[in-house]
Amino acid sequence: MNKELDHHAALIYAMVLVSAAEGRMSDRELEVMGRLVRHLPAFQNFDPARIIEVGKDCAELLEQEDGLEVALERMARSLPQPLRETAYVLACDVAAADGRPVEAELRMLELIRHRLHVDRLVAAAIERAAQARHHTA
Repeated sequence: MNKELDHHAALIYAMVLVSAAEGRMSDRELEVMGRLVRHLPAFQNFDPARIIEVGKDCAELLEQEDGLEVALERMARSLPQPLRETAYVLACDVAAADGRPVEAELRMLELIRHRLHVDRLVAAAIERAAQARHHTA
């Protein structure tokens, strides 16, 4: 249960945790995850084809007893301080992908925020920016 993640996988865990919070991962959420992995500097030198493998590993972990706690711990342990806010940004973008996040996604964002020690005011700004990025006319 102490499998180490690289920082790329830890960032993907943040996205998968939020996406899976309501029990399913929507096509829109998967599309957003793929776009983020392909285009953000945090994923430089990452093979985008690995997103499926890492996402599957995280989803399987969530099916186990205490899987959420283990996934959160692995993610936090694997992220250097400069990428902790990045992980929260990614999680917020996935939560906003389908419009307004549902209660389960909001609870997951709170768990991630606490585990990564993201300041509440910083988190509020990140959350608002994610909503603004995903608004449609």
